[in-house]
Amino acid sequence: MAEHRTRPDTGPVVDPGALRSLFGTFATGVTVVTVGGSAPHGMTANSFASVSLDPPLALVCVGRDTTTYARLRVRPRFAVSVLDADQEHLARYFADPGRPTGAAQFTGVDWRPGPATGAPLLAGALAWLECRLWRAYDGGDHVIVVGRLLAAERAGTPGALVFFGGRFGRLSAPDDPRPVVRAPVRRAAASG
Repeated sequence: MAEHRTRPDTGPVVDPGALRSLFGTFATGVTVVTVGGSAPHGMTANSFASVSLDPPLALVCVGRDTTTYARLRVRPRFAVSVLDADQEHLARYFADPGRPTGAAQFTGVDWRPGPATGAPLLAGALAWLECRLWRAYDGGDHVIVVGRLLAAERAGTPGALVFFGGRFGRLSAPDDPRPVVRAPVRRAAASG
């Protein structure tokens, strides 16, 4: 395969504000990423994606200079709560730089510790994933954090919180006959 070469960086192609607006044309789901321990921490993230089924991997982009990234470097296990349509208040709260820090930021928030990571899992979320840090890649002013799933739980599908054009919205789910799923992630057996 031929090596792909890019031109050296020559500075921003687009004004950062215009680029943020352009990126906002891509609708996303909304999550809260949490790290446990004696000083648990959470942050709102819409840069979340599935990566692989085998091994089970998911990614989230975290600001390089954030408390979340600093905590992940010390405690490389985290959880992701996929927010329900009625949880906009949590998305706004965990995005607010003025909220309390450490355990105090979870005062008044309904959560439970994840069984695999101890990281807070927010009550009422559509799904939860617990991960250990698998890889971290440079992403400019962010770090692309890839987590190996340790456990996952799907709670239901009443509707999802979405983010589009700088605003939150709701996406209703069609009737879904699938049952609630709670399962640790298991490694696939090697085929012989």
